[in-house]
Amino acid sequence: MYTEKIIKPPSGYLTLALFLVLLIGGIVALSNEYFFTGAAILTVNFILVLPGLIIVNPNESKVLTLFGKYIGTVKSDGFFWVNPLTSKKKLSLRARNLNGQQLKVNDKMGNPIEIAAVIVWQVNETAKATFAVENYLQYVNIQSEAAVRHLANSFAYDNMEDESAEITLKDGAEKVSILLEQELNERLSRAGIDVIEARISHLAYAQEIASAMLQRQQATAVIAARRLIVEGAVGMVEMALEKLSQKGIVELDEERKAAMVSNLLVVLCGDRHVQPVVNTGTLYN
Repeated sequence: MYTEKIIKPPSGYLTLALFLVLLIGGIVALSNEYFFTGAAILTVNFILVLPGLIIVNPNESKVLTLFGKYIGTVKSDGFFWVNPLTSKKKLSLRARNLNGQQLKVNDKMGNPIEIAAVIVWQVNETAKATFAVENYLQYVNIQSEAAVRHLANSFAYDNMEDESAEITLKDGAEKVSILLEQELNERLSRAGIDVIEARISHLAYAQEIASAMLQRQQATAVIAARRLIVEGAVGMVEMALEKLSQKGIVELDEERKAAMVSNLLVVLCGDRHVQPVVNTGTLYN
């Protein structure tokens, strides 16, 4: 595995001045009919001096190799001169966004879901990115997709599928993002890639089960609402009976209490408006 070696080559301004001096000298020699001398000066100037000049922009780098051997990486921005025989490969150090495509995978419980992630990454070690993998851009894409698939297979979509799950894809967004970022850093470290941030950008049930899961979620919500309504209604009935007993407004035997509780629960728990009925008789006739 190659280890990045950062070098600081000499400034290119002095070499540029030398190039201009040799250029003028060669032209003067040719004009004075010193053809061999002028040709030699210009040949050296354009073959050994000019090709060694490089410009490195901010957040960019130049990876230098000489006859197949890694020489070093220039990361400082500026104008430099390096060995003209070296091969110079430009590598960007800027942060990049990878908007992953929507993947159809199965979650931990086997339900088909659609999932996608947005990943922010940058090249950290230029030597690994250049020599350890064939194409680091393609490597990032494939390994990111593999990490997202593995993450989806490791957790349930929500707690309805796995009530004992501490982390789910739907409710554990922060923890899931941290786990995804850690796995991506492990996978991409071979290519010298540093993952800055990774988040789930799309999460949904697959189309073939989406309608069934929506009905299930709606039924769960209705049951939870009904449970809350019943708990409140029982408390109100209990309070009503207690107040009537304390103030002595009416004496109720067990049968009348049961009838009153039944009527109050119907009124409080019903999902429609109640129509009042005037009872002019008694409970017993």
